[in-house]
Amino acid sequence: MDFIYLASQSPRRSQLLDQLGVAHRLLLPDANEDAESLEATRAGESALAYVQRVTALKLTAALARMRGRKLPSAPVLCADTTVALGRTILGKPQDADDARRMLEALSGHSHRVITAIALGHGKRRVSAVSVSRVRFAKLTRAQIDAYVACSEPMGKAGAYAVQGRAAAFIAQMSGSYSGIMGLPLFETAQALETFGFMPCNKTS
Repeated sequence: MDFIYLASQSPRRSQLLDQLGVAHRLLLPDANEDAESLEATRAGESALAYVQRVTALKLTAALARMRGRKLPSAPVLCADTTVALGRTILGKPQDADDARRMLEALSGHSHRVITAIALGHGKRRVSAVSVSRVRFAKLTRAQIDAYVACSEPMGKAGAYAVQGRAAAFIAQMSGSYSGIMGLPLFETAQALETFGFMPCNKTS
């Protein structure tokens, strides 16, 4: 095997795999797949349990997708990221007003960014989780409105992208920067090594 499948539409995750030197092909859902339903929350579920469960479900769906399309067999990598403010899970904003609500809640407070990964091939599965902490400065309404207007919050857990303009809001962070972006490179590299992929062994 000289490549893996990445079952994610996130260009950031693809770029981070490129950074590791791992050749990969995208394995995205068909139009008839209800991929969004996999990310539905459950009452009383912790953020850690949620992100691990969702990632496992994504992997199961992606492996079935690979088999259903009769694609060449290769390991499949999935990931999911969520933002947790206390026990509250902040997923992707539904609209601009929802993004403002999330950013107002994060303003002046610390939160956790939890990213789980799952790698599978055949009956083998390896999973890991990265937990980082981020503290936002106190944001003004004008700052929040300007950030939402640039559309960057949409499609991002917690309504912000650490590698984008929201970097100006972050007063402190600890943990994995790549994990906050959506794919913790240390944990991903370790998982890939169990399947025979070493960093910088990209061949195509």
